[in-house]
Amino acid sequence: MPDDVLTLSRRSLMVAGGATLAGIGGAAAAPGPQGPVDTGKVENGRVTFPNWRGPADRPAPPPPAPLPPGERVGFAVVGLGRLTLEEILPAFGESRKARPVALMSGSPEKARVVAAQYGIRPEAVYGYDGWDALARNPEVRAVYIVTPNAVHRDQVIAAAGAGKHVLCEKPMAASAAEARAMIDACAQAGVKLMIAYRCQYEPHNREVVRLVRGAKHGKVKLIEAVNTQTMSLPEQWRMRKALAGGGALPDIGLYCLNGVRALTGEEPVSVQAQIHSAEDPLYREVEETVAFTLRFPSGALALCSTSYGAHETRTLTVQGESGAIQLQNAFAYEGQRLILTHREGKAVAREERVLGARNQFALELDHMATCVLENREPRTPGEEGLQDQILMEAIYEAARTGATVALKAPERTVTKAGGAKGDAKGLDVTRGPEPEEVG
Repeated sequence: MPDDVLTLSRRSLMVAGGATLAGIGGAAAAPGPQGPVDTGKVENGRVTFPNWRGPADRPAPPPPAPLPPGERVGFAVVGLGRLTLEEILPAFGESRKARPVALMSGSPEKARVVAAQYGIRPEAVYGYDGWDALARNPEVRAVYIVTPNAVHRDQVIAAAGAGKHVLCEKPMAASAAEARAMIDACAQAGVKLMIAYRCQYEPHNREVVRLVRGAKHGKVKLIEAVNTQTMSLPEQWRMRKALAGGGALPDIGLYCLNGVRALTGEEPVSVQAQIHSAEDPLYREVEETVAFTLRFPSGALALCSTSYGAHETRTLTVQGESGAIQLQNAFAYEGQRLILTHREGKAVAREERVLGARNQFALELDHMATCVLENREPRTPGEEGLQDQILMEAIYEAARTGATVALKAPERTVTKAGGAKGDAKGLDVTRGPEPEEVG
């Protein structure tokens, strides 16, 4: 066979390439061979694609549609410890509506290094006494407080005084009294206050709530929540009561407490508890292990346990009348697995629901940014954090006395649109509207 049949000539290649380039760059060119399925179209300011997958497969999510950098909400991050550097600042890279524009730290050297890494102007780096200067920075619309629990109150009050909206890490404070002062300061300043309960924005946790509220397996009878890990450094601030307010309970047990409250939307009516700490220098000031039982108005019981001295386990299980839901790694930063168990004929079926993983810190940052941009109430406002502080104080009292402690209705509730307290069923009285769905 002649060579010219087997190969394209150089001239043919140039002609073919020129035609292809003309087709791509020409204003009036018809769609290329890939067609509209892969080229997409613009709808309502974002690029969309039709679903290319068959009915047996899950449709692909839409492409991200981040706001232009200049339109995103500028955050000042207060505190440059492990959580900020390992999780929060990297999460801004996955955020669609928020960006870091300022830092506040007690370590000028560390702050300079981190500012350079994230493109933050040197003049937007402040010490902990720099609230007046931060107030004058128009790029900063919100402040993210990521410091030890006992200093949250003063820093939130300072941020509110600077006229900035506030996202505060959990636990909200070291006491219910401090939480009340924070809520009052933000209300008087007319700024929003959101507590960083990241799990309430994580897709798997939200799916569990949807299944429970939809009575997937009938009425809920038992909820079990376990959050444990081991600690080793006595000099860490979490082991000092003056800074942490407590040990395993406010640090990691809070995920169990807040998680079971969020499942049904109810508030517990009583609590029983026990506390035990090993004879170890680690626990001179704070507790090691806490187990507590919450009773809810519907009759559901929540059995919660947390420890600084047990191998890492972060599991949430819901036992219903006709089946069970288990969320593995429920309170972890990643690795969630959602398992449903129920009867199917004469067999017991186990079903895993696979959801797309999302960065939890980016999701909560974007929710706070949405609330600022659209003047919305956060899903987890200060009232949500205050209720957990009140309940933790009741848990400590129950453990100290050995008695069942009766619980009152939340002292502060969130007013929804139209003046309603909670949803139509009187649930979620300390929470704002559902967060936006993210593709």
